[in-house]
Amino acid sequence: MAGAEATESLEGHFLIAMPSMADSRFEHSVIYVCSHTEQGAMGLVVNQVARHLSLEELLIQLDIVNDDDAIRLPPRVRDMNVHKGGPVEVERGFVLHSDDFILNQSTLPIDNGICLTATLEILRALALGEGPSRAMLALGYSGWAPGQLEHEIQSNGWLTAPADPGILFDRDFSSKWHRALGTLGIDPAMLFSDAGHA
Repeated sequence: MAGAEATESLEGHFLIAMPSMADSRFEHSVIYVCSHTEQGAMGLVVNQVARHLSLEELLIQLDIVNDDDAIRLPPRVRDMNVHKGGPVEVERGFVLHSDDFILNQSTLPIDNGICLTATLEILRALALGEGPSRAMLALGYSGWAPGQLEHEIQSNGWLTAPADPGILFDRDFSSKWHRALGTLGIDPAMLFSDAGHA
C-alpha cells in the first residue's frame, strides 16, 4: 500500500502495524485515525487494553461514581475495557463512540457515524446508562508530526484500511489486528514471510 498524499486524509481509517514495526509500543496494533491534516495526525490504538484498570475503577477515581454507585453501573459499562490509546498524554481520556450521542462543541464527528469526545460529561452519561449506544474509552493517544505518518506508511510501517465499526467497537481486542488485515484480504502469515526492515 502506498502512503497517502499530504492532502489525502486518513481520518476514519485504520492504521494496521506491519510485523516489521520497529516501535515495540505499536507491535500488532490497530489505530483508528481521528485527525489527519497537514499539521500532523492523531489516533487511538483500539486493540491494547489497560489490564491494570477497569472503567469502574476509573469512574471511581474521577469521582463520577462512588463505591456504592459502582455496583449499580449498567452491565455494558461495567464490562467496558479501558484501552491504551497511545504514548502521548496517557492520563487524558478519549471516547470513540457512535453518533447517537453528541455533546455540542465537545464532540468531534470523524467519519461513518463515529465521533470523538474527550470530556467527563460523556463518562457521566455512560455511568447513568445514557450516552452513546457504542463506545470505546482510551487513555492517551498516538500522535505524528507533519509528514511523519506519511513517511512511516511509505517505509512500510503501516497498512491503511477504511475503519470497520464492527472491529472498532468489538470487545474481542485480541483478534482485531488479524481481522483488520482480513478487511484487506491479507493473511498475516503472508506478511511474516516477507523480510522486514527497521
